Amino acid sequence: MSDLELNPLFARTDEATSFPRHRIPEHSSLPETAYQLIHDEAMLDGNARMNLATFVGTWMDDHANRLYSEAFDKNMIDKDEYPATAEIEDRCWRMIARLWNAPDPDHTMGTSTVGSSEACMFGGLALKRRWQHRRRAAGESTERPNIVLSSAVQVCWEKFCNYFDVEPRYVPVTEEHRVLDGHDLDRYVDENTIGVVAIMGVTYTGMYEPVAAIAAALDEIEDRRGLDIRIHVDAASGGMIAPFLQPDLEWDFRLPRVASINTSGHKYGLVYPGLGWIVWRTQEDLPEDLVFRVSYLGGDMPTLALNFSRPGAQVLLQYYLFLQLGMDGYRRVQGTTM
Repeated sequence: MSDLELNPLFARTDEATSFPRHRIPEHSSLPETAYQLIHDEAMLDGNARMNLATFVGTWMDDHANRLYSEAFDKNMIDKDEYPATAEIEDRCWRMIARLWNAPDPDHTMGTSTVGSSEACMFGGLALKRRWQHRRRAAGESTERPNIVLSSAVQVCWEKFCNYFDVEPRYVPVTEEHRVLDGHDLDRYVDENTIGVVAIMGVTYTGMYEPVAAIAAALDEIEDRRGLDIRIHVDAASGGMIAPFLQPDLEWDFRLPRVASINTSGHKYGLVYPGLGWIVWRTQEDLPEDLVFRVSYLGGDMPTLALNFSRPGAQVLLQYYLFLQLGMDGYRRVQGTTM
């Protein structure tokens, strides 16, 4: 059908009885009519509370919902207009930097993103740009960069490689090596390798890849071949679980080879969909030429993200949960989940 038919129970006298499906209607309708039509169509969706497939938060308490409704009109990028939200974003990623044992949280870099996929792509770009700078400084070619990943990576890494022209080198998952564990890594890396991705929480199994073992393998490769290859940890899930349930596990910035880490605020950060975080070990791990400074939003300010305008409400929700749950609350929630 080309039109959306209105139930006569909802239509008012002399009002249209259908809307075109794929073009804007010529005439306006009453707000309650438009609402009812969309409300009824959306009822065909699944129940978000029962959807476990996409690992995103589907429930928050009434106080969080009030904060959400008070802030969903705020544009996160406009830090001059919304300085309080910008300050809260800064507090959040610094809290996360400490959670991940950054050596100097006051002199690192981080940002919120629209989910972990954007954070992963930004982390990958930083690795690529850092590799390019090093190669140019040595007078060497910057063609044919590659990145080493498990064959079980999330699709966002396939997108990264496709969109940003990086060769993916997949280490296959086998019965003997069920995750990327550093075994045989020597076969996959060379002078064009921009980095290795380690997964804290494989999508299919939930397993942690042993970041310390991967780092040790890269240490041995550097000693023998002179290749200084850094690690990005895709901790979309585990980044908000391991610090609370396995605090002694060394997977984060305690390992000097880990350059950057991302997580999903909207997964086990427990926020509604639309929030990711990325933190770099030091300011030097985020090349300065990936940071833009804009002057048309009311002041000169840096912006670092692939997206530009985006909602700021989820950042406030993350800060709310950090304050409301605290370390102990996250331990109880994640422990119960496990």
